[in-house]
Amino acid sequence: MAENVAQERDDVVVDKATSSWSDLWKKEDYWAIWLGFLILIIGSVIYFNNEPAGMRDKFAEANAIMEAEAAKAPFKTVAWYEAQTAKERIKARDGALAKSISAYLAKPKKWSSNPLDSLILSKEQADAMNAAAMPAYEAAAAAAVQAKTTALAAQAAAGQAGFKDAALNAKASSQIEEWLKLRTKASSAKGKTTNKPYNLIPGLLLLLVVFGAVFAVGMQFIDGSGAAFFKGFGFVFGIAFIAYVLAGQKTMAYYGIGDAAWAIALGMIISNTVGTPNWAKKALQVEFFIKAGLVLLGAEVLFNKIVAIGIPGIFVAWVVTPVVLITTFIFGQKVLKIKSKTLNMVISADMSVCGTSAAIATAAACKAKKEELTLAIGLSLVFTAIMMVVMPIIIKATGMPYILGGAWMGGTIDATGAVAAAGAFLSEKALYVAATIKMIQNVLIGMTAFGVAVYWCTKVECVEGQRVSAMEIWHRFPKFVLGFLTASIVFSMVYSVMGSDVGFTMVDQGVLRGFSGPLRGWFFCLSFAAIGLATNFRELRPYFKGGKPLILYACGQGFNLCLTLLMAYIMFYLVFPDITASI
Repeated sequence: MAENVAQERDDVVVDKATSSWSDLWKKEDYWAIWLGFLILIIGSVIYFNNEPAGMRDKFAEANAIMEAEAAKAPFKTVAWYEAQTAKERIKARDGALAKSISAYLAKPKKWSSNPLDSLILSKEQADAMNAAAMPAYEAAAAAAVQAKTTALAAQAAAGQAGFKDAALNAKASSQIEEWLKLRTKASSAKGKTTNKPYNLIPGLLLLLVVFGAVFAVGMQFIDGSGAAFFKGFGFVFGIAFIAYVLAGQKTMAYYGIGDAAWAIALGMIISNTVGTPNWAKKALQVEFFIKAGLVLLGAEVLFNKIVAIGIPGIFVAWVVTPVVLITTFIFGQKVLKIKSKTLNMVISADMSVCGTSAAIATAAACKAKKEELTLAIGLSLVFTAIMMVVMPIIIKATGMPYILGGAWMGGTIDATGAVAAAGAFLSEKALYVAATIKMIQNVLIGMTAFGVAVYWCTKVECVEGQRVSAMEIWHRFPKFVLGFLTASIVFSMVYSVMGSDVGFTMVDQGVLRGFSGPLRGWFFCLSFAAIGLATNFRELRPYFKGGKPLILYACGQGFNLCLTLLMAYIMFYLVFPDITASI
């Protein structure tokens, strides 16, 4: 009898081991990892072998100027900023080969009154647009030139006093900041005078075929449904494409109604009216799309940028976030008494960590229902659109320091893109601080997923008297997070070895923004389209009972806003003012 039990136990161990090995090519988590890694490897081969001409000499010249200027004045001078800008203009994605690749990865362009302008622009149209935008650019350029003259005069006055007069130094720094704002405005205006003719249709058709084929191969290995997936993929891609077009409309873009909101809304309209076609349902691979995108997102979380902002940013992102997550979850269980713990956890993670990415990872860790994930993402998109517009207004109206405002927005607005847009409303420094803190916060995606997996195995779904094994936690843990973390570590190391200047040009402004970033955007949009097409309002209705999810999100976000602002003020202005002054 004992021998039979032992044999059965051995058989189970062998079965689990065999299953674990086969998971490498039969589970979507691993396919997401392999696809993400393949894209990053291809991008690295392309860009690392096409270094911009004269790049290193230009860096050496600019760095010499910056070093001399830093030794001369206690603040960053006009010459210092111009040298920095000269370095930032050197981008691997501006090369001929890179531009050719980008043309085939491009999403629909922005448009005003004719949606066809998002796909095709003739030379005549481009010339007309450039001519129409020229007066605004000339006015902005003239204002920037005048501001530079004023800044140089203020800087010279501070220099004549040996940079020992605090009032003169502050005035010069303020005038330089004003010049930077107007220079950014002029640069934006100049971009509207450089329109070139384009035709995105061939590239979009190529993306449709390539995406469909690649994901179909994965689905064939996962469950043998490659052909069925490919048959329906065009429908999902079409919804994502239309979402991009609508998000590019000038008014929609201004109010922050992006592709995610449109993709979900369009999908829901279809699924709740005529219904999603049966032949397209196999292509609604929400998690496959988003997990592949999250692996690519990992490469964008670079540790050198985390270090650059210093300890204040780490405190804002890594101390406030878990406190808000845990507090919001407890509030939902103890006060609101939300019946579904998985819904409570997904909303808490979505709101406190970094929006949809954290929601997807957390939903996988606690096995949340797709309707719960959809609800959490929907709430996130609504609040993100509101906060990215309202928060900059509040910061300006109250006279809040822009660095503090940037830290506040970076720690509270859910979507990375929305954080960057909101920061840009204020200043370059606010944009830098906001985007960096959001990047630091993104690191918590993996940690949150692991923590939720452990909590669910040991507390929520545990059986009394039964010991929870590490293997059970491993099976619960979303494996794609390992791809996210690996990509982050590898690209952080590559960036560090290359150095900040070369790393920025070749990694940040090459592999990531020129190749993997656009693909990540498409994968995310495909996922949102699939979410909408797979969601039925009747299935969501029970979760809205009593308005508890909305109350949970609003209360949690309110707590998040207060605690993040307090922590940012303490860290940036009381504990580490020297770091703040150096930003």
